[in-house]
Amino acid sequence: MFFPVAWTVSASLKPNAEVLLVPVRWIPSAVSWENFVRPFIEKPFGRYFVNSIAVSGSVTALGLFFCSLAGYGFAKFNFRGRNILFLYVLSTLMVPLHVIMISLFLVVRSFGWLNTYQSLIVPSMISAFGIFLMRQFMLSIPSEYIDSARIDGEHEFGIFLRIIVPMVTPPMATLAIYTFMGSWDDFLWPLIVISVDKLKTIPLGMASFESIYRSSYNYLMAISLLALLPMLVAFVFFQRKIIQSVVMSGLKQ
Repeated sequence: MFFPVAWTVSASLKPNAEVLLVPVRWIPSAVSWENFVRPFIEKPFGRYFVNSIAVSGSVTALGLFFCSLAGYGFAKFNFRGRNILFLYVLSTLMVPLHVIMISLFLVVRSFGWLNTYQSLIVPSMISAFGIFLMRQFMLSIPSEYIDSARIDGEHEFGIFLRIIVPMVTPPMATLAIYTFMGSWDDFLWPLIVISVDKLKTIPLGMASFESIYRSSYNYLMAISLLALLPMLVAFVFFQRKIIQSVVMSGLKQ
């Protein structure tokens, strides 16, 4: 597991001629810090990082809100067709993006969203997995809390924000990690809807950079290492909540 990361770190500090040597030369003959600077000079990777952070952060925040709200509705409200509707939501897990890619592109184009942040954020902000995860966890919350709040006169949205959300922070942290990681690494959908350089994300920027420097693996490894840092920070920040959600998922009401 650590071998690819160690090789990436080593390659990011080497001259390009040493990257693909066999056997692997782990310690560079000369440390090239220019590998981390040169890509930012040749391409606007600073802008790419800002775009990725804005898009991934927005998708994560909106996804947490809407998926937890939908999960709350499926878990704690009895309405006609609830199980059928939930089954329909789960069935979308079996449909990959490649199947709906063309129709989704036509919808986005009809809204005039091509080459906009909306095209990157809106189609990805709600996931069936997120709704399923939040619903399953909320089923374990005793309904007496909700009934007591209703008796006290609290409105439904207030119950959701003040009672339910504080109880589901572990699964929300888990969902935040998966959502942020998926959006941060997404390549195919941004490639379809984004063609202007100022809106490209990190994966698109790396692809365009590679087309110019086909053999400059040291530059690509340096950018890959920088792109990995936000995910590591997010995982370290939410690690305790993720472990807590796994432990609590085994508890019965």
